[in-house]
Amino acid sequence: MSELIDFHRELIADIQGDADVEGLITAEAFFEKVTDLLTETGEIDEANRAYYEGSVGKSVLKVDGYGGDPAENANILTLILCDFANTNEVRAINKADAESFQKRLYRFLEASLDANFRSSLEESSNGFSLAQLISVRWQNIEKIKFIVATNASFNARSDAEPLEPLDNKPISLSVWDLKRLKQFVEQGQARADLVINFADDFGGSVPVLKASTGGDTLESYLAVIPGWQLASIYEKWGPRLLEANVRSFLQARGKVNKGIRDTIRDEPHMFFAYNNGLSATADSIELEKTEHGLALSNASNLQIVNGGQTTASLHAARKLFEQQLKNVHVQMKLTIVPNLLSEQVVPKISEYANSQNKVNAADFFANHPFHVRVEGLSRKLLAPAGESGYRETKWFYERARGQYADERARRTIAERKKFDTEFPRNQFFTKTELAKIENTFSCLPHTVSLGAQKNFTEFAKNIGKTWGNNGESFDELWFRRHIAKVILFRAMENLVSKADWYEGDCRANIVTYGISKLVFDLNEIDKVIDLDWIWKNQSLPTQLNIALLEAGRISQEVIINPPKGLQNPREWAKKEICWKWVAERKADYMLKPDKISISNELAISRSKDAKRTAQLDQSVNAEIEVFKLGSELWRSALAWGTSKDLLSLKERGILETCTAIPKKIPSDKQCAVALATLNKLEEMGFEI
Repeated sequence: MSELIDFHRELIADIQGDADVEGLITAEAFFEKVTDLLTETGEIDEANRAYYEGSVGKSVLKVDGYGGDPAENANILTLILCDFANTNEVRAINKADAESFQKRLYRFLEASLDANFRSSLEESSNGFSLAQLISVRWQNIEKIKFIVATNASFNARSDAEPLEPLDNKPISLSVWDLKRLKQFVEQGQARADLVINFADDFGGSVPVLKASTGGDTLESYLAVIPGWQLASIYEKWGPRLLEANVRSFLQARGKVNKGIRDTIRDEPHMFFAYNNGLSATADSIELEKTEHGLALSNASNLQIVNGGQTTASLHAARKLFEQQLKNVHVQMKLTIVPNLLSEQVVPKISEYANSQNKVNAADFFANHPFHVRVEGLSRKLLAPAGESGYRETKWFYERARGQYADERARRTIAERKKFDTEFPRNQFFTKTELAKIENTFSCLPHTVSLGAQKNFTEFAKNIGKTWGNNGESFDELWFRRHIAKVILFRAMENLVSKADWYEGDCRANIVTYGISKLVFDLNEIDKVIDLDWIWKNQSLPTQLNIALLEAGRISQEVIINPPKGLQNPREWAKKEICWKWVAERKADYMLKPDKISISNELAISRSKDAKRTAQLDQSVNAEIEVFKLGSELWRSALAWGTSKDLLSLKERGILETCTAIPKKIPSDKQCAVALATLNKLEEMGFEI
């Protein structure tokens, strides 16, 4: 219990800190915090805050947000209710409390279908926008999900629990309480919440054949699973069944889904022969012995790491081709990966298994070279103290969920104080935040408005293309300028929240649109924001704040006044035409652009100077390293490489020069080749 209390206090502190920095009330900060986590788990693809609380007769209605337009989310309507209280002790809620919460959502859902209720609402209100969206989409909605997020401890379990349908549309309830949030934050994934009982819940156990021997590190099995059974499992668990990378890139699909659909419809008996099948992992499984051999009865935390399109397509075929689906079978390779090994092993399984529909960024996991590079830069580069600071600090990049908390937790109290001074709590940022900010500065606010996961997918595709062989453009200057963008983005959040023109809605959209607007306008006259100044001062100049406010005001005018047929401003903000309308608006700050920008030519010149300096530093460091290793080491490397016939004539000659140190001095270019050669020999088995 003490660990839960500690987590609760940390969560409260985080939410209060976010609220202060971003100018939010704590309820809003809690909504943003918890929905960020829910998108990572796969529970939702996106989240939009749309707070409404009221009554119809004696019935209380409440909703805090929704999971995006159902038309863009597999015709699934997700309604979210938050229960947050700033208390010192951990509150407890029971099944009756959960029932009360879900009834409030249910009543709002019912009321949304009533024209009288909708007409009673102010057209500019969140309640009206959401109710109108539900009404317009109702005919095509196939499933409803209620999510209750709370910082209390729930003494029961509710995960995709079926409720009473409405208009024959199935409804499920999931409660994300403090314990469940703690579990996800600490593990970095939602795996521990997904248990599939094939025997009791999905029509029967699945026959399997063991494919590993007793000496193998990991157990593995081969199975053939009926298509209807896999579709039923996906019906309950949805994208949470898909490993995070597969989930992120499921949208990047080509014609394979059409092929899968056609096979189910026309040749279901040939599906097994045509389809590549699934690759899956699980934390643990339960097997039973039958007269026909082993059968899989239960799987803890089953994750499909290859075959997401197959799975989603089978689910989509349930209504269209129900009879044909009974003749479909899918092969599955199942590997048992204990939770402790999942971060290292699962990405490799997914990377090597994913050959269909491969995109440039298909292996864009937390251990992709881009993330590793950014993490490395964040741990070594000191940020200036700035005007209000008294010492240099660092910005912590969290490439995997929970890294920041883990780094703090494993230190002593004294070490933790030092860590907090070096990496202040307000100076850490995540992958999704990085993607949001970079796409904002790339003038893609409509993409950012799609939500964290969809935006990250688009960002990952572009990074996959621009990374190249070694990602040389992502250097120290790039990192410093990115941090300047983070500072600017967070400042804009605060500016909008406190602006006298802000109407208290669509802040996230206004922030990304406002920054993109300013960047776009300056780019039109070949100018850019002086990010180097922001990095140096760790703050924004006054004139830039004024310009950002103007750009934000213009953005709000367009966003909250969508054209006819698009009454929901948040859905309007996802359209590229919305961005075009904002970009076309005139802005007063363009009368004196020199006060808020520098020429693009100057920014490029600084980049070139930084690269030259970095190359010089690199060559000096290479010479120091070669000398430090000593002639004896180079003699050993030369002898070993020669004996294995691994050295080219050039490499052999350079290593011979290194063996004569200090009598002979290798050049800076020779030092670079020598270190690269040594690295190659190490990979081949040479030990220093």
